[in-house]
Amino acid sequence: MTKKVGVLIVDDHPVVRTGIRGMLEGQPDFEVVGEAVNGEEAVDLTGRLNPDIVLMDLRMPGTGGVAATSRIRKEHPETRVLVLTTSDSGADILRAVEAGATGYVLKDAPREELYGAIRAAAEGKPLLAPDVAAHLMERVRWPSEEGLSGRELEVLEHVARGKGNKEIARTLWISEATVKSHLLHVYEKLGAADRASAVAAAMQRGILRL
Repeated sequence: MTKKVGVLIVDDHPVVRTGIRGMLEGQPDFEVVGEAVNGEEAVDLTGRLNPDIVLMDLRMPGTGGVAATSRIRKEHPETRVLVLTTSDSGADILRAVEAGATGYVLKDAPREELYGAIRAAAEGKPLLAPDVAAHLMERVRWPSEEGLSGRELEVLEHVARGKGNKEIARTLWISEATVKSHLLHVYEKLGAADRASAVAAAMQRGILRL
């Protein structure tokens, strides 16, 4: 008998988790091994349940999907992370891929597309849903003149929410020195002198939306 693909569902909405579980359990080659409500729980359950695939939402309270993806890929490299989210933002896609996500699928995608993405991820094949790939290619084709990297944008978003360097470092699982380095690059690229002016410049140019 062929081994089933073990899937851990990560989403902060119970209705969404129930719906996804129902869809996956209708497929003979999938087995839902658990559910997590945030990134922190996802990392913990990945270590305990050893799923083949973590189906990861991005925007959740506490530890978000990008930070959780990065930790899972570092601590459990044999587990693949497939992002399933409502966000088709080029910045979100880049951050997820940079964190180690194998694929990226939107929640409104046809269920057969999701099934195919899970099967591809289980085989270690990178996959972006067609509409997601289009958004990503558009971002690559027409990059902002500021040229902020995905990680620099992520740091700036946390700054815009009022977080200090220590809290940002803890959230993103990087050092404070790395946060400071990213901010210096942001200041240089935006021509800003400090945190407030960097956020203002990014919002004015449309590269940061809160």
